[in-house]
Amino acid sequence: VNATHLSAVLAKLHQMGFETLIAEDSIALLPAKEIKPVEIMTSEYPGFPTDMQAQFMALALKANGTSIIDERLFENRFMHVSELLRMGADIKLNGHIATIVGGKELNAADVMATDLRASSALILAALTAKGTSKVHRIYHLDRGYENLEEKFKDLGVKITRLEE
Repeated sequence: VNATHLSAVLAKLHQMGFETLIAEDSIALLPAKEIKPVEIMTSEYPGFPTDMQAQFMALALKANGTSIIDERLFENRFMHVSELLRMGADIKLNGHIATIVGGKELNAADVMATDLRASSALILAALTAKGTSKVHRIYHLDRGYENLEEKFKDLGVKITRLEE
């Protein structure tokens, strides 16, 4: 892992209150005492990557306050929002701008992933929701994440992949 390639992502994590420990081949993320809201505008490298905005939206749902995500690179990159709303998220869309009101409890729901980014965002949201959620069409994950369930289990997460 080359931390300089992730400078925009790490900067936003720091703004949100997280600390990082950067080693030669790894980055450790330490828990935030309080997750702070953030403003993100996607852009080409070395800016904030559009491929991370869905995951940061899930994180912003835990922030104490209102976050803004301005998706400047692609249309239809907010496909995950309708599923997050089913979990009780407070998100408003206005064109390419999402306003996320964080700090509210999410509830378990059956949700459907539309792509790789949505899959990971929905799993992250489900991990914080009250109750047991089911994320359908999770096969999208396999294109971008190796052994994700095992990695979550190593962190103490109760997660199971069911056949559909």
